[in-house]
Amino acid sequence: MNPSFLHRPKRSSLKSVPFGLTFFVSYLFLSMVFSVSAQGQTPAVGQIAPDFTLQTTTGQAVNLSTQTGKGTTVLIFLRGYPGYQCPFCQKQAHDFITHAADFAARKANVLLVYPGPPADLDQHAQEFLAKQASLPSNVVLVTDPDYKATNLYSLRWDAPNETAYPSTFILDRNRKVLFERISRSHGDRTTASEILQSVPSSK
Repeated sequence: MNPSFLHRPKRSSLKSVPFGLTFFVSYLFLSMVFSVSAQGQTPAVGQIAPDFTLQTTTGQAVNLSTQTGKGTTVLIFLRGYPGYQCPFCQKQAHDFITHAADFAARKANVLLVYPGPPADLDQHAQEFLAKQASLPSNVVLVTDPDYKATNLYSLRWDAPNETAYPSTFILDRNRKVLFERISRSHGDRTTASEILQSVPSSK
């Protein structure tokens, strides 16, 4: 018997795997990776909230990190336009707008994100604020027509006639999350008075 035969390396079992199957498994893995990346992750308390840039209904770009640089930021994801104006969103937005001076006293600003299908979203957002003569300087509403920020924060309520889970975050100047609340129902909303208790005092 030839001794070298005993030490002959074994052939890799990968060669016996059909190329098509290998390609499919690789494609499936990469699809899962990119899907998770596209959806993002909801930042928890103590984590840094992802930055994003959206626009107001007049086309003004609003960057989250620029907002937080001004002071504490209350970031609120509304349901936006799921096919109608959500009465819970209108009530919540009006509540925070009414208390704008209280937030200003704490050097805090409020950023409202209004998501929905791209078609006519700016017009719907303007209708949403129709009862407001004008927004206070420390309250800004931006639209999220392609769910860019909604997906980035993994808040997409992917169901018929839904857009995003109503959510509230309090962010410090470095975008660190000080408070978060994710609602899984229409009426479960934070109030301005509740959030004011969690906003740090101005220095």
